[in-house]
Amino acid sequence: MTWKKRLLFDLPFACLLMVILSPVMIGLLVWLRVGQGGPLFYAAERMKTPTQGFKLWKFRTMQVADDDQGVSGANKNSRITKNGVWMRRSRLDELPQLYNILRGDLSFVGPRPPLREYVERLPDVYDKVLLSRPGVTGLATIVFHKHENALLSRCSNSHETDEVYCRNCVPRKARLDMIYQQNQSVWFDFDLVFQTIGGLVWRTRPKQMADVK
Repeated sequence: MTWKKRLLFDLPFACLLMVILSPVMIGLLVWLRVGQGGPLFYAAERMKTPTQGFKLWKFRTMQVADDDQGVSGANKNSRITKNGVWMRRSRLDELPQLYNILRGDLSFVGPRPPLREYVERLPDVYDKVLLSRPGVTGLATIVFHKHENALLSRCSNSHETDEVYCRNCVPRKARLDMIYQQNQSVWFDFDLVFQTIGGLVWRTRPKQMADVK
C-alpha cells in the first residue's frame, strides 16, 4: 500500500465512516448482546505480508469453537447464529475492520487477507498477491465471492473444504488479485467500492422486491 493511497483514500474515509457509523455499530452491539450474548467480537489472525500477521476484527456471527481452523464451508454452517446469518449476508459483521484500516493492517480495497496456514503452504501465490495491502473488498471479492460460497457450500467436512479452497478458489482469486495489482489506481478503488455497495444493496433488499420481475 502506497503512502498516497493511505493518506488520500483510506485514512480520510475510515475516519469519516467511523464517525457516521458509530451509532450503527453501537446499535449492532446491543442487538448482538441481547440476541446471542458475548463475546461480541471475533478476532483471528490474518496476513498482511507473507511474514507479518495481524488481528482481523469482526462482529461475532458464529458459536465459539476452540478448534476452529481453515476457511468456512458447509461444515461450519451449523455454528452460524441467527443474528449472524443476516450480518454475514449484509457484511455488517465486517464494520470493525475500520479499526484495522486506521491501524494500517488493511486498505479499503485489495486482496482479502489470507490465513497464515495458506500463506505458508502456498508461498508462490501469496508472495505475489501480498505485494498489495489486503483489503475489505476487492476485485476477487466482487467477481468470485458468490461462486466461492457455492463451491464451499457443497463441502461436508473440513478436509474437503480445505481441498476445494486450495484447488479451485485460491488460484482463481489470485489471478483476479494480480489483475487488480497491475491496474490499481484511486479511481479503480472507488469503482470497486461502489460495486461492492451496489452488490450489498442488491443482496439485502426485501424478498418482495427480489421477486418482482
